Amino acid sequence: MRERFGLARDETLQVRDFPTLTHVVGWVRDNTAGPATAAVPERRDTAGPPVITAVAGDLAATDRITRRVPVPALRPETAACVPTGITLDGDTRVVLLPDQGGVGEALATRLTRLGVQVLTLDPDHPDAALDDALAGGPVHGVYWLAALDDEGDLDGLDLDGWRAALHRRVRTLYATMRRLYDDSPFLVAATRLGGYHGYGEDGATCPLGGAVTGFAKAYRRERPGALVKAVDFASGRKTAALADRLVDETLRDPGCVEVGYADGRRWGVGLAVRPFPATGTPLGSDQVFLVTGAAGSIVSAITADLADAARGTFHLFDLTPAPDPADPDLRRYAEDREGFKAELATRLRDRGERPTPVLIDRALARFERLQAALAAVQAVERAGGTAHYHSVDLTDPGAVEKAMADVRAISGRIDVLLHAAGVEISHTLPDKEPAEFDLVLAVKGDGLFNVLHAARDLPLGTVVAFSSVAGRFGNVGQTDYSAANDLQCKVLSSLRRSRPGIHALAVDWTAWGGIGMATRGSIPKVMEMAGVEMLPAAAGVAWIRRELTCGTADGEVVVAGELGAMAGEYHEAGGLDLASLSPGGPMAAAPAGFSVHDGLIVQTTLDPAATPFLDDHRIDGTPVLPGVMGIEAFAEVARLLVPGWHVVAVEDVNFSAPVKFYRDEPRTLRVTALLRPAGADLLAECRLSAERTLPGTGEVQRTTHFTGSVRLSAQPYDLGRDDAEVHPQPPELSPAEVYRLYFHGPAYQVVGSAWRHGDGAAARFATDLAAPAGEPTVVGPRLVELCFQTAGLWEAGRQGRLALPAHVGAVRLGGDPAEHAGLLATVRPDGRGGFDCVVRDDDGAVVLCVDGYRTVELPDALPEDVCAPFRSVMHG
Repeated sequence: MRERFGLARDETLQVRDFPTLTHVVGWVRDNTAGPATAAVPERRDTAGPPVITAVAGDLAATDRITRRVPVPALRPETAACVPTGITLDGDTRVVLLPDQGGVGEALATRLTRLGVQVLTLDPDHPDAALDDALAGGPVHGVYWLAALDDEGDLDGLDLDGWRAALHRRVRTLYATMRRLYDDSPFLVAATRLGGYHGYGEDGATCPLGGAVTGFAKAYRRERPGALVKAVDFASGRKTAALADRLVDETLRDPGCVEVGYADGRRWGVGLAVRPFPATGTPLGSDQVFLVTGAAGSIVSAITADLADAARGTFHLFDLTPAPDPADPDLRRYAEDREGFKAELATRLRDRGERPTPVLIDRALARFERLQAALAAVQAVERAGGTAHYHSVDLTDPGAVEKAMADVRAISGRIDVLLHAAGVEISHTLPDKEPAEFDLVLAVKGDGLFNVLHAARDLPLGTVVAFSSVAGRFGNVGQTDYSAANDLQCKVLSSLRRSRPGIHALAVDWTAWGGIGMATRGSIPKVMEMAGVEMLPAAAGVAWIRRELTCGTADGEVVVAGELGAMAGEYHEAGGLDLASLSPGGPMAAAPAGFSVHDGLIVQTTLDPAATPFLDDHRIDGTPVLPGVMGIEAFAEVARLLVPGWHVVAVEDVNFSAPVKFYRDEPRTLRVTALLRPAGADLLAECRLSAERTLPGTGEVQRTTHFTGSVRLSAQPYDLGRDDAEVHPQPPELSPAEVYRLYFHGPAYQVVGSAWRHGDGAAARFATDLAAPAGEPTVVGPRLVELCFQTAGLWEAGRQGRLALPAHVGAVRLGGDPAEHAGLLATVRPDGRGGFDCVVRDDDGAVVLCVDGYRTVELPDALPEDVCAPFRSVMHG
């Protein structure tokens, strides 16, 4: 750069002052004689304050972002998983920080029996033992059990107690892993969040363990070759069983970091799609908002959006001093940031200081926050609300108590507490100084603790905390940031136990586009290369308003598009030993792996030439996967992990796009099943998708065709009886008439006869059908098809339309829905634009029920000669 621009050598220059190319460019510009560095007179005019307009929120934009929430996800038992590659024998040296409840002692005993050299740390003085450990050779692993201890009721802690508990759990962990970083040891940490990592219905126990889990996830990203596990347990006094689990987790399943044990099963943390509800309740003009971190540009825009929607009273907390609207420098910054930047460089030179990029950026950052603070105040006032700005250090409990006393005196309650304060400083562990780690953890963690503690006697409606995808997934260089974010997620989860009247929500933001720190320098390009989509600002700004008005019960939500490498899997098969699962039927032929986020993955290749249920299900000559076989696929895949359980229902099925087999070529379908607890049952959230290369372009099109949930129970459901008399009522529809209307071939000509029944229709199941598949099925797909076709006959006769399946509220099963002669289906309109159907045998025993079946009409009208017989029968 000196050669290119003719600059003199600066012996005081430090490379650390130039972390990005943007800083280099700024230094060149500031040290050349171009117009950008010319002296600019200081402006001291006292014109009116700059009017700052925030980015507008767009509710419609929020619907274009898939809304996902973390949920407990059933994982295979360790015996069904592949080895991790870790050995525990006489050549293994591990560091152990024990708990106070005896698990550490039991673990040390088991490891010692295996020949492992165990170096036990004193939690209060770990450095001496670490010195000894490092002097003896490489350390291969770390067992960290501090978070197994119960820190007690958070309301009973003061800040010193809070900090001491965090120091023992995560600050010492940071120091230990930093010293051992070059050895790249495995890390197995244990927590007491309840066994579900805080995502169970009851919320987190011992929430400070969230800081340990967050740290572990980030350490795993920094050390991709190291095994890292955060193993969560429910409260209890068992020691030996927990020690055995920790050894098992060390030796098997490299496919996850978060794993827990609850209700006799092994759980991970998955992501479930949860769209916003269709309706909501508007914000009220009398509501009181408290916003921390109010001088951040993103937070300021969100505050403006809430003010426009609610007006109301806003208490704005931030370390930044109250902005002075008459400050000429603030006006200068608002009007011409780049010009003001050059002016700052000139001022520094005039004072005899060197205008380094770090000094200039630090000054600009101060004005950026002042501008954002002023924008928030102005937005509230423009909307007709009332703004109270409180300059307060959230890490100072006395200052927070004083500011909260003002809130108490002015408003007497808090309807919405928005904890958005935070600081992020990215450095990998070797370069992350203790003061930096402490600051990042303190602003989010101590800040949340101090605000909740100071507001403990105030009526409090909703608490929303700003977290990050770094807290959910971990991220390189952000062990402190990940720890702080996951800590506050678990603290909010624990409110379901300690303050059940409060609605708490943690928002895991991805990087924003168009606003905020992630828009600067090379960050957007880095995000693009990693496959991470930037969040459109209009969607992000409106997101909090949408959450507050829709009344969702979710405790944490991931707000992101494609997450790319950040949410990447840890093992190609997700840690699953594929040979441990047996094929489940015609639609679950090939288990392909396990995804941390999506659950079990099965891939099935279907060939119309060899598959009767495809060859006999053609629309305009093209084979199309029957919707009922999509339902069957969900059931088969869902029960692979729990083969002894019973599929009792398939619920909320949506047929979003048909699966077509163009040119009669085989296609590979991908089915995922994420199993989560649902009371005493398990519920598998399923998706069926496929890829297709578009002709002429080479572009790969990925489509989610069907979605739905499978309910599994330890015992089969009894659907009871239906003893109502149903007699064929002439005129009846014959198979010849039915399949002049329908396109189905022999394997799916399931209607033997049909007639009007009350205000609905009835049909007999056909006998001597062609075999639909070579293997047994789970849900009786042709019996479900009988319901679909019978409803279609009613629509053809009563509405003159031919339609395809669109949605099923539920297919409920009673035992084994086997096909046999004498089965009868009765269908009636449900009064909501759909149909309910019952299939029973000759004795009146109900075999299955279909609830809430809805269709979508095909565009072509039915010919009159085709439609006439159905109109005659269904109208009577």
